[in-house]
Amino acid sequence: MKKKRAPTPPSAFGSSTSPRPLSRPPQDQLRTALALGADRAIHVPVGGSDTDPAPSPRAVAAVLAGLVRKSQAEAPFSLVLLGKQAIDDDASAVGPLLAAALGWPQATFASAVSVKDGEARVTREVDGGLRTVVARLPAVVTADLRLNTPRFASLPAIMKAKKRPVEAVGPSELGPEVAAAVGGPPQVRTLRVDPPPPRPPGVMVASAAELVERLVKDGRLPV
Repeated sequence: MKKKRAPTPPSAFGSSTSPRPLSRPPQDQLRTALALGADRAIHVPVGGSDTDPAPSPRAVAAVLAGLVRKSQAEAPFSLVLLGKQAIDDDASAVGPLLAAALGWPQATFASAVSVKDGEARVTREVDGGLRTVVARLPAVVTADLRLNTPRFASLPAIMKAKKRPVEAVGPSELGPEVAAAVGGPPQVRTLRVDPPPPRPPGVMVASAAELVERLVKDGRLPV
């Protein structure tokens, strides 16, 4: 997708806990979005310390729904574009949860998007290949890897973004339901994380016949 000036300027929304030692501060990430062309950046801080758990997909979706409703009242728009999944939990849940909260149609895993006559035509990457769907606007679309070619922000744009404001909005300002979703107990807990089992060492064989014999012995080939 190429950047094109639209009647309603694009916005970058962010929801995060307080900055953690090994992560970029959320304000820096939002300023990167400003440098890449966003006209507005809003940060919703969640949590008060580095030991607080990361916000759940439900909490993030509630925050984004509150921001969408708040922004719609100021300047209506018809498309919310998100990444398809987070890189920490791989849940792929925020987009569908946001669409459900707003009552909007959704199209996930988009590799191509075109908008015409009040509809979004979305090509989705699925296991069997490509699937094209049409969603009436307003809609929520989650982006796959091949939707766009990433570009780098220019140095002048980065310097200008450093001087631009990043709005801070608390969850309570977005409504009691948002505050309840953020402050409530987590619905999903990580019990443990196990590394994959180590791979057995490789075995060298002298001939194809020996390879077949070993495969049959290990039960990988039928007798």
